[in-house]
Amino acid sequence: MTSQRDTRRGTFITIEGPEGAGKTTQAERLRARLAAAGREVVLTREPGGTALGEAIRELLLDPARSRDHDPLADALLFNAARAQLVRAVIRPALERGATVVSTRFADSTLAYQGFGAGLPIDGLRAVEGLATGGLRPDRTILLDLPAEAGLARKHGDELTRFETAFDLAFHRRVRDGFRALAAAEPERFVVVDALRPPDEVAADIAIRMDAPSWPGEPDAPVARIPG
Repeated sequence: MTSQRDTRRGTFITIEGPEGAGKTTQAERLRARLAAAGREVVLTREPGGTALGEAIRELLLDPARSRDHDPLADALLFNAARAQLVRAVIRPALERGATVVSTRFADSTLAYQGFGAGLPIDGLRAVEGLATGGLRPDRTILLDLPAEAGLARKHGDELTRFETAFDLAFHRRVRDGFRALAAAEPERFVVVDALRPPDEVAADIAIRMDAPSWPGEPDAPVARIPG
């Protein structure tokens, strides 16, 4: 069994939410704000962030592909990309003290393949643990909005297989799943109303980041990273 030890490191922040929540926009704004404050920031995304991850992203998100992927196959592909991203990008950045901002991480697999597609949550958590080596975010920003509102924002090249091949009921279950995950871990999640204009959402995130409990501030406890 892999042992754990306290390691002084950077901060791992993930941005989650249903389709059309504005995750990419807010991740970039957060990166810029942290960089302006003098931090080294690594911005990445799931699936993707590595050559292998980007190839898997094409397999998973290409709208020309059908819904006929088995949900378990989807979950395993997401976790394969995640394993590579953790080992090649996220863990090295954290160990040198950088702040990592990732658009999506393991909570997305729980929400989409678990709550959305019906796979057992405990089984997905076990696969996640193997893929990540136990690494979890210090803080997760959940951009929350109704599924129909988020889907209405996506057009043309922005559409992926998950918008074109999955119905509204699926996306509503995904949103409910994210909200359930946030309710179960209120110390990690910050839930932000993403139905508002991007500037208001960014301002809300900035206010939350200025709170004394935000991880990575001088008085915050050092997080744990599996060794």
